[in-house]
Amino acid sequence: MADFPGVRLHVVNGKGGTAKTTVAAALALALASGGKRVLLTEVEGRQGIAQLFDSPPLPYEERKVAVAPGGGDVHALAIDPEQALLDYLHLFYKLSPNGIPARSLRRMGAIDFATTVAPGMRDVLLTGKVKEAVVRRNKDGSPAYDAVVLDAPPTGRIVRFLNISHEVGGLAKVGPIKTQSDNVMAVLRSPQTAVHLVTLLEEMPVQETIDGVADLTAAQLPVGGVVVNAVREPLLPPADLVAAEQGRLDTTALATGLKEAGLDAPEPLVQALGQEALEHAQRVALEEHGRDTLARLERPSYELPLLPDAVDLGGLYRLAASLREQGMA
Repeated sequence: MADFPGVRLHVVNGKGGTAKTTVAAALALALASGGKRVLLTEVEGRQGIAQLFDSPPLPYEERKVAVAPGGGDVHALAIDPEQALLDYLHLFYKLSPNGIPARSLRRMGAIDFATTVAPGMRDVLLTGKVKEAVVRRNKDGSPAYDAVVLDAPPTGRIVRFLNISHEVGGLAKVGPIKTQSDNVMAVLRSPQTAVHLVTLLEEMPVQETIDGVADLTAAQLPVGGVVVNAVREPLLPPADLVAAEQGRLDTTALATGLKEAGLDAPEPLVQALGQEALEHAQRVALEEHGRDTLARLERPSYELPLLPDAVDLGGLYRLAASLREQGMA
């Protein structure tokens, strides 16, 4: 059984440079496996999903982008705050997105104000659209999507982005905006949601993950798992790693090995290779320290390999298979 059986909204975030969008896409494929229907959403306007799935830029509509193993479907949506606001106005005030009132609001600058200036309103619109996809039902009462994956803002901004009830506090005390905020927060803080953190085995991403878990917990937002991305296998066996780190690597054996391979083994080359072995051993030791630090979070942890080339569709399917094998989906 997967580690998050009751979760329908998977929020994926991480420090910039951890490839959280790639992990979100792989998780969507993993969740869709076996005939499921999954929606993958993004909110930062970067069209990262379209690039990963080698598709044209996503419009403001849900579009199928991939078929998962076993026949499942992954749909994608790039959420635009202006279009989300027009949806909001249609829902609460029955204003047609293409009608005269909406066009008048555009000319007056009200839409631009609400989506770029008004504190908290932009995040209410973006998270509100995600929440709508989570709770939407088909005519027969079944969920429109088995799961929704949100490629969220980076870890440093995730709590402010998700904790919209706090941001909206100065914007509206009552009324539809407050109601929408409360409804969104009810989903975000429920067992239906898990906020996953993507990291690398490097000092800064690991520390930001630790801080992110603490901030999410303080805001009463449900922490999911930790995905360690771009993991590299050690190039030396454990005994040689220890010897290299302690400066005890047998350079004579190294030179002999080079000669047996038909290579020249001048002293400068042997010394340079010994230095590389030392640096490699130090990096592996730092990565192990990072693992130990992350383990203290006591959250489910998953590791994804460093892909040798730029991520393509084949790479996404490989990462999705790894997440399934480790029980994340």
